[in-house]
Amino acid sequence: MTFKSEIVFVRILLPFILGVCCAYNFQNHLLIVLLLTLSVVVLIYLTVINIFYKTLKAYNFKGITGIFFYFFCFTLGGLICLVNTQSLKKDYYENQQFDYLKVWVNNEPQQTNDILRFEVVVTTGYTLNKSQNVSGKLLIALKVDSLNPVKLNYGDELIISSKNLPVEPSYNPSEFDFRAWLAAKNVYHQTFINQNHLIKLNSNKGNPVIKYAIEVRQRQVAIYRKLIHNNEAFAVASTLVLGYRADLSKETLAAYSKTGTIHALSVSGMHVGIIYIFLNWALFFLDKKRALKIFKLVLISFLIWYYSLLTGFSPSVLRSAIMLTVYILAKAFNKNSNSYNILAFTAFCLLVYSPFLIWDVGFQLSFLAVFGLIYLQPKIYKWFYIKNKWLDKLWATIALSLAAQIATFPLSIYYFHQFPLYFIFSNLFILLPLTAMMYLGIGILMLRLYFLAPIFEWIINFTNAGLKWIANLPFSGITSIWLNQWQLILLSFTLVIFIIALVNYKKKLLVVSILSILVFQSFAVYYKISALQQKKIMFFSLRKNYAAAFIDGNNAILLTDLTANNKNFEFFVKPALDQMQITNIHFVKWEQDTVLNTFVKKEHQLTFHQYHILLLDDDFNYKKIDQLPKFESIWLHQNPRKSIADLRSEVLFSTLLIDASNKDYMIKRYEEEANKFQLIAHILKKNNSYLIDLNVLK
Repeated sequence: MTFKSEIVFVRILLPFILGVCCAYNFQNHLLIVLLLTLSVVVLIYLTVINIFYKTLKAYNFKGITGIFFYFFCFTLGGLICLVNTQSLKKDYYENQQFDYLKVWVNNEPQQTNDILRFEVVVTTGYTLNKSQNVSGKLLIALKVDSLNPVKLNYGDELIISSKNLPVEPSYNPSEFDFRAWLAAKNVYHQTFINQNHLIKLNSNKGNPVIKYAIEVRQRQVAIYRKLIHNNEAFAVASTLVLGYRADLSKETLAAYSKTGTIHALSVSGMHVGIIYIFLNWALFFLDKKRALKIFKLVLISFLIWYYSLLTGFSPSVLRSAIMLTVYILAKAFNKNSNSYNILAFTAFCLLVYSPFLIWDVGFQLSFLAVFGLIYLQPKIYKWFYIKNKWLDKLWATIALSLAAQIATFPLSIYYFHQFPLYFIFSNLFILLPLTAMMYLGIGILMLRLYFLAPIFEWIINFTNAGLKWIANLPFSGITSIWLNQWQLILLSFTLVIFIIALVNYKKKLLVVSILSILVFQSFAVYYKISALQQKKIMFFSLRKNYAAAFIDGNNAILLTDLTANNKNFEFFVKPALDQMQITNIHFVKWEQDTVLNTFVKKEHQLTFHQYHILLLDDDFNYKKIDQLPKFESIWLHQNPRKSIADLRSEVLFSTLLIDASNKDYMIKRYEEEANKFQLIAHILKKNNSYLIDLNVLK
């Protein structure tokens, strides 16, 4: 039986997280004042009750006191969240107009082609001859000079021109929400500048410990780069051991993702656990005396924190370091420790330090996985009793993988839209290679055992090849699984009720879970049938390109200048088509005439079922139209010079579609003319995509 005093941080954590979530979604200055007032009032009440407990006979109304305690945790979570929100601070740099900003680089810059991306902390704003201390974070995309590129490192102080823009939202369905992702990192604005708009100062800022960690890691990465000849093996080694985000190929990333072993590429609790097991075994000779044993545990804690520092203090490593430290200290002083309480204490510490971590996917999955290991693994392990020692260890490992997979199952599907069917086999396959890679990788760096590098590289290549083989097996995984938030809640509820029912042998709860899964499946079947019957046209919002999907059931004809391998297609277009369960895409360019079943594109006219579109570009400008044809929409492409007034006299239509291939000043002119004639205009650049449901139009 678990007593309340043993899980005090579990009781604190739940209302605290609820407070963080509520405050995050209702951010304003007045809420800070309100939460601060409520927190102070409730804290005073709880303090008075605690001091005069017997005098006030507080045991008579301890239920009310408990409610106030939870309410205090709730308000505290909300207050910490809002206090840490940069955009709510009075000195936030975007509250005033500045010509220049003084900033310092807050992370390790990452370069893609000629663009260097990094996050900075803003410290000073300049207008003419005045300067003002400010605060806040900013994301910079810097176009570097290919002949004389600037070299930037963590802590470098810079002067940049102030041309900041709010981070744009996602404009297309299922597109990655970059604005929400950055907001969870407390970044709300970004800027795109050339190298000549930047002055690098000689001074340095930042945390010296983090700066030291990054410099050390860069030296270790350089050692790997020198010793490992295969680029893919180098990328895996750097990512696996040091948490350095090297460029992995799409094939390798897909192999790890499809086989359910992507966690191996994120420095996490598994890696820290492997290091702890090795250190605990290697220092066994210090177990003879109590003083030496305490020294051993302190030394292990120090080495684990040093490793955490080298990996950049990722949330999963921090969680593992804190948990192991608490466990080690409890073990050193012979204190009984509740695993759930340690887990909750770790989460609480991290969220107090950075409440925005609650939105970090790695943070969420990491804690759920550990909870699964604590709660589910022992129960799954008891399913079978195996006498053979090695088979028993094999079954314990399988139970471990099952527990982690079950606990993270709903969120994994929600975020990654796929489920690996061979995850048990894959995780068993990488268990020994992963352990060997960790030990060899650390041994090469720390003990300078460079002669082990060829073995290290061979194991990495062998593991990559094995995972790619598993990923290519028939029925290796279920892909294109898209859940909305209500489906996620329903699936999570079903899973929780089902587990509780099995663990506690509750028949009624088992029936409830079965009914819930039937409801969930009913929704899935409904969406599947709806997808087979759909007839839609989706006009995508892009930055420079154009794309429109003509959808009939599971098939789509995509009129676009993008290709299947283009990053813009994969980022902006493909997610929406996957969500609509499109299995077959036929690419068509603007210039080519095409006739395919219900899709006819010929002589600048496009017909899809009963919907008609006039395709207007510069080639069409001087063509004489003798009659007055009727179209539902006119699609303006590549700056046609024909005015809207002329169009109205030559064509009957109600809607204008203006894609991103048009220049900005032309888009503005078209929009103004459309407003003048009270026409509906859909601008497919920096605006939401446009969906036409032909089944509704019938």
